[in-house]
Amino acid sequence: MKMRNFAIITLFLLVSCSSPKRDDIDKKVDNLLSQMTLEEKIGQLCCPIGFSLDDEAYHRLMDTLPVGGFWAVQRADPWSRKTLETGLDARESASKFNEMQRYAVENTRLGIPIYWAEECPHGLMAVGATVYPTGLGLAATWDEELLYKVGDAIGAEAAGRGAQFAFGPVIDIARDPRWSRVEETFGEDPYLSGTLGGAVVRGMQNHLAATVKHFAAYGIPEGGHNGAASMTGPNMLASDYISNFEIVVKNGAKSIMTSYNAIDGTPCTSNSYLLKDILREQWGFKGIVFSDLGSIWALHSTHRTAKDQTEATAQALNAGVDIDLGASNYRVYLKNLVRTRRATSLQIDDAVRRVLRFKYEIGLFDNPYIEVPDTKNNESLSLETSRKSIVLLKNDGILPLSKDIKKIAVIGPNADNTYNQLGDYTAPQDPDDVVTVLEGIRNRASADTKIVYAKGCSIRDTQDADFSEAIDAAKYADVTILVVGGSSARDFKTSYEETGAALVSDHISDMDCGEGYDRVSLELSGLQEDLIKEIANLHKPLIIIYIEGRPYLKNTANASANALLTAFYPGEQGGNAIADVIFGNYNPAGRLPISQPRHTGQIPVYYSQPRPHDYVECESSPLFCFGHGLSYTDFEYKNLSVNKSDNKIVFSFDVTNTGDYDGDEVVQLYLRDEYATITPAEKLLKGFKRVFIQKSDTQHITLTISTQNLESGEFTIMVGASSDDIRLKEKIVI
Repeated sequence: MKMRNFAIITLFLLVSCSSPKRDDIDKKVDNLLSQMTLEEKIGQLCCPIGFSLDDEAYHRLMDTLPVGGFWAVQRADPWSRKTLETGLDARESASKFNEMQRYAVENTRLGIPIYWAEECPHGLMAVGATVYPTGLGLAATWDEELLYKVGDAIGAEAAGRGAQFAFGPVIDIARDPRWSRVEETFGEDPYLSGTLGGAVVRGMQNHLAATVKHFAAYGIPEGGHNGAASMTGPNMLASDYISNFEIVVKNGAKSIMTSYNAIDGTPCTSNSYLLKDILREQWGFKGIVFSDLGSIWALHSTHRTAKDQTEATAQALNAGVDIDLGASNYRVYLKNLVRTRRATSLQIDDAVRRVLRFKYEIGLFDNPYIEVPDTKNNESLSLETSRKSIVLLKNDGILPLSKDIKKIAVIGPNADNTYNQLGDYTAPQDPDDVVTVLEGIRNRASADTKIVYAKGCSIRDTQDADFSEAIDAAKYADVTILVVGGSSARDFKTSYEETGAALVSDHISDMDCGEGYDRVSLELSGLQEDLIKEIANLHKPLIIIYIEGRPYLKNTANASANALLTAFYPGEQGGNAIADVIFGNYNPAGRLPISQPRHTGQIPVYYSQPRPHDYVECESSPLFCFGHGLSYTDFEYKNLSVNKSDNKIVFSFDVTNTGDYDGDEVVQLYLRDEYATITPAEKLLKGFKRVFIQKSDTQHITLTISTQNLESGEFTIMVGASSDDIRLKEKIVI
C-alpha cells in the first residue's frame, strides 16, 4: 500500500512539475507567434536543401525569408556531389552549424534559431560517421535492446554534428522485393517493424527527434515501381500497413514523414484521413509532419490531383503537412493561398506553433550553439550489430570452418568491394574504415592459411568476367567462399531525379538496388548465376554468401552450397562479422525479417497471408520463410503455460540449449484467429525475444500479449523458432 501511494505521489509530482514548463513554453510560443509576419510564419514551415547552399546564398535566403531549418547540409554522395574530400567531417559540420545558427540568431528580425535535419536510416549520412547494417540487416537481429543502443549511438553522432532531426528509421512494410527501397525497411511484418523501429526511436530521441518514414503503405507499390500506387482496403491498411506506425508513435516519435505513393487513388501527402483522422485524432500525435522531398510538388506533376502547384500546396496544408521538405511549394505559393482564402491563418499558425514549440522544447532558443565534438566511431557497436544480423540459411555441417584449413579461395563480385556492402543512403567512406569479406577472412584465418582471391565477374557488367581465374582458385583451394549479391553503391556517372532517386540508364554500374533501381526479376544480375554453377560443378566444399539489399532468388545456391548465408548490407564491419561467423568466433542467430521467394512470380509472398494452393511450376511457400535462421547449436522447447487475465495473456515456456555451442535463440510467438468477422491471417507475430543460452542450460521465457484489440473467440497460440518451425501449440478461448 505504501509503495502504491508513493507511486501515485511521484506521478502527481511529475505531472505538476512538468505542467508549468509546458505552460511556459506555450506562452513563449504564443508571444513569438504574435510578433511574426505572415512571411516569417511561412518561413518556419520551409526546410530547403542544405548541401548545395554556399554562404552568400544562405545569407540572401535568410535576409529575404528566414526559414525554419535545412535538410541534408551534411549529406555526401554522388547526388549531392560531395566526396570524401569535399564533404563535411564532424568538426567541420559542427563549425558550419554554429556559423549558420549565428547568422539566424543575430541577423534576422526575430532571431529564431534554425534546425538541421539529416538522413540517418542506418547511421548518419555524413563523412566519417559510423555505418551500420541497412534496415533489413538491423531487423534481422530481432534484438530490441541492441537497436535501442544503435538508435542512441546514431542520435548522438548526428546531434554532435548539429542535427536536431534524424530522418529515420524507415519502417515501411515491404512485401514486394522488386521495389528498390526494400533494403531500408524492417521487413514484411508490422509487429516486428513497429517494435524494432520503436526501439531505434527511443534511442535516437535521447539526443534529437526521430522522423519516422514513410506514412504510409509505401512498400507495396504496383509493379514494384518506387512511388507507384498502393492498392489496399481499409482493413488491411489498419492491420498491416499503419499499425507499426502506431507502435512507434506510442514510443514517442516526434515527427513523421509522408510518402510519395497514393493509396487507392489518394496521395499520402494530401490524405487528411491519414494525417488528421488517424495520426492526430485517433493516435494523439502531437509532433511534426514533414512532406517527403518534392511530394507536394508531385500532387500536380505526378498524381495530377491538383491542377497547378497552388492547388497542390493547398491540398498538403489542408491535409495536415506542417513542413515542406525542399521548400518548393510553401515558400512560393502559401502566401497567396491565405490572401485568396484557400488557406487560413489559423492553419498556418497551428503548424508554426508545432515547429516553434519543438525548438523551445529542445532548448534551441536558450542554447542555439553546439560544442565542436571529438570525432568518434562506434566500431565495436557496428561489429556487434553486423554479427547479430547475419542469417545462416543452410548448413550441412561444414560450418563453423576449421581455422586449421590450409587453402581458402575467396571469390565473387562482393568479396572485396567496399561500397557494395554498405547500402544506399551511405556517405563516402575512408577505405581503411570498412572491412570487406576478403579482409575479414584474412583477419580471422590462421596465419598458416593460404588465401587466394578472384573476382570472377561484376554485379551487372558482363564484359569484364574472368571465370578462369576464379575456377583455378577454387580448384586450388580446400574450400571456396563465394560472395555474390547486389549493390546500392551510387557513382558519379549516374544521373539523379530531383528527389535524389537514381535514374536507370545505359551506364552500367554495380548498382541494381537502392532508391530508383526497381527490378522486374529477383534473379542475380549479370553473370553471377553462371559463376555459381561453374564453381559448383567442381564438386568441392562451397560456402555461398549473399550480400544483398533485397531477397534475391537462391534456388541454385541452395542446391549447390554446403552452407548458405545472407547479410543485408552488413555495414562497415561486415567483413569481420561474416568471418567471425564462418570460423565460429560467433554463433549466428540472425532471423529473416522478410520471406525469400522461390520465384519472382510468387510476389507477394509473406508469412501471414492465407496459404494458397501450389503453382504448376513450384510450391506456393517461400524458399526460406519469415523468421528463419540457423545456429551451430540446437534448442528444445517445452512446458508451455498460458495464463489469462482481463487484458493480457502471459505465455511461459522453457528453452534448453541441447547442442555443443553457446548461442542465441530467437523465440517467436505467433497467434492465429481461427474464425473472425473478416478473413483472418494465417498467423501473426505477437511476441519475440532474443536470448543467450549456454550449452546444456535452460532459460525460462515469458512473453505477454494484450487482448484489447482481439475479437472474442478461439485462437491458436504457436511458439517456435520461425514462422514455419513451430515447437509448441495450444488453443485458447478469449
